Amino acid sequence: MTKKFVIFGNPVEHSKSPQMQNAGLKYINFDGIYEKHHLIDGNIIKNIFLENNYSGANITVPHKEFAYENADIVEGIAKEIKAVNTYILKDGKVVAYNTDAPGFLKAIESFGKVKNVLLLGAGGTAKAISLALKEKNIKVTVLNRSEGKLEFFKNHNIPSFSWENFKPDIYDLVVNSTSAGLKDDYLPAPKELLEPILKNASFAFDCVYGKITPFLALARENNCEIKDGEDMLLFQGVLAFELFTNTKADNNVVKAMRKGLKGE
Repeated sequence: MTKKFVIFGNPVEHSKSPQMQNAGLKYINFDGIYEKHHLIDGNIIKNIFLENNYSGANITVPHKEFAYENADIVEGIAKEIKAVNTYILKDGKVVAYNTDAPGFLKAIESFGKVKNVLLLGAGGTAKAISLALKEKNIKVTVLNRSEGKLEFFKNHNIPSFSWENFKPDIYDLVVNSTSAGLKDDYLPAPKELLEPILKNASFAFDCVYGKITPFLALARENNCEIKDGEDMLLFQGVLAFELFTNTKADNNVVKAMRKGLKGE
């Protein structure tokens, strides 16, 4: 029987996960299909997953915390992050993982040694990235529009600020984990706040992929080496693919998935 995999999100039509995952499934001759599922209400994610007989799912914004709350079993770093981006069905139970954290670390390897990071945003992706960096003993500071979402970071002893009470430091890397620039021309923070920070930084990374966002454009103007979220999407996707198929993805599978992601 063909196994069904899916990506849940709102919005989800822009997602390139299906073309990446289907390329991997085809490469290893796995009897499976990966589709998009536009989900408006994150509270019902587990029910929808089970009702549709999905074998596995990826979860994107804004449902990662809902997916965590609804899972039967949560594995690994996801327990601490309290946000998940991958579901698999195992013995009738919904088991949840977070592959964003290791996916992000793999994606920034090309920047070389990074010691001090400013992370913009405070959602599920920011939680994953902040804990991944902290585990690697890389200093991370979180900056978010409002104070409301910062409790998680304070509880993990991660310096976190709203725009109002922020006093900038010098950072090697500035990361945008918000959806600013995904569907609009917004920056993730006011230009007058961001520009002086980017002037002193070496690298800028945006979790949004497939385009030069206003954030990356501003970083490039200020002589930062820039990178969009394609590698993060690829590497978190490879880790999810391994969970979906219960296989180990070798370099050829990764290459096939990258080609799929690029639409080649």
